[in-house]
Amino acid sequence: MTPADRGPGTIQPGSDTQADLTDPVPVYPVMLSLAGRRAVVVGGGSVALRRTRALLEAGANVVVIAPSVVADLAELPVTVLRRRYRDGDLAAAWIAHAATNDPDVNALVAAEAERRRIWSVRADDATASAAWTPAVTRHGDVTVAVTANRDPVRSQRLRAAIALALAEARLPIRRSGRRRHGWRPAAALAAAGRQPRCSVAGTGSVALVGGGPGDPGLITVLGRRLLAEADVVVTDKLAPRSLLAELDPDVEVIDAGKEPHAHNLTQGQINELIVARALAGKRVVRLKGGDPFVFGRGGEEALACVQAGVPVEVVPGVTSAIAAPAYASIPVTHRGITQDFSVVSAHLDPSHPGATVNWAALAETSGTLVLMMAVAHLDTVAAELIKRGRSATTPVAVISDATLPAQQVLTSTLGQVAADSASAGVRPPAVVVIGEVVRLRELLVGAELEAAS
Repeated sequence: MTPADRGPGTIQPGSDTQADLTDPVPVYPVMLSLAGRRAVVVGGGSVALRRTRALLEAGANVVVIAPSVVADLAELPVTVLRRRYRDGDLAAAWIAHAATNDPDVNALVAAEAERRRIWSVRADDATASAAWTPAVTRHGDVTVAVTANRDPVRSQRLRAAIALALAEARLPIRRSGRRRHGWRPAAALAAAGRQPRCSVAGTGSVALVGGGPGDPGLITVLGRRLLAEADVVVTDKLAPRSLLAELDPDVEVIDAGKEPHAHNLTQGQINELIVARALAGKRVVRLKGGDPFVFGRGGEEALACVQAGVPVEVVPGVTSAIAAPAYASIPVTHRGITQDFSVVSAHLDPSHPGATVNWAALAETSGTLVLMMAVAHLDTVAAELIKRGRSATTPVAVISDATLPAQQVLTSTLGQVAADSASAGVRPPAVVVIGEVVRLRELLVGAELEAAS
């Protein structure tokens, strides 16, 4: 325990009696393991609620003592004694929190804790407390507790700065041991009457991380943290590769390629690779563009891991199917225009025997169509939609290098878009948006320019 800095579950600045900040108090910092141990909270208000939640997160068995408690506190999995505190209530407790609005009651709680040699925290008077709660941030198995000589505002600011640095992987948090991963969607397996496959002893793990549409700032916080902890990174062409420069020098980076008509590794080889590295005890991140489960073949890789007994985790990513139109000022849905949108892989010519897209149904709908991997067959896809009933005057946008500095947006019509794209030299990666929502781009871009001026 360390001096009276506020963290999750504590009084906020202005709610506590402020402690004397003049001289540092010598303290002995320590982390307490409260899993399965009794913790007593005296008080039933918002302060007690925050303290109780923090104790529950630590796995404590919490007893709350108060004549009345707030509704949110009553719904927590704790024992509530609806009465006033009595001497002897701290028997068998490991830690006590005095969180009432009565200083005399809080003093009695602290005095009993002192007699019983139990750690106690007073919410109202840090100077009279035997223990204090720091400002805390957690990232995976990393817990950082910040103290600043009982100055809660300073502690919280430091905590926020450290939390941001951890989230952005600017601090070294790679583990030396193995990750304790599991296949996260275990509930889905249980619902199907199946149990998650046990992992092979001594294995590492695989994380299928969606890197987002291109801009490295659009990867999720969890994805960035896992990337910073990885031993091996298997990356695709469209993944945010600038993040690779931030990896430790000893991280093995494998380029799987996976761009149109130019694969460094086949999908089968990728599956074998990530499984083999995990079975060798490595923490593997499979870094993909967009979302792993949106035309990313992440399902195949997850199945390969499950079948090999390798713990696998799926980290969703921002898919370019929605992000690209958004960055081009095109909402895929808009009240009064369309209530639905469809995302289609158009990497095959509609006449190809292996093509399974129902172009007739898509042509009949008035909803927005978002085509992925459509540049190579844009002429035949447009012709197919027109033949099936979509108007040749339907607005179309082709967004290249979405979210990146090189982003370009070409607007046209369904009947003209193939010729216009060819004239403009449009190349993959590009996202094609078909529908009346494309008309909103002109209005939104105009409004943005007017606001900027």
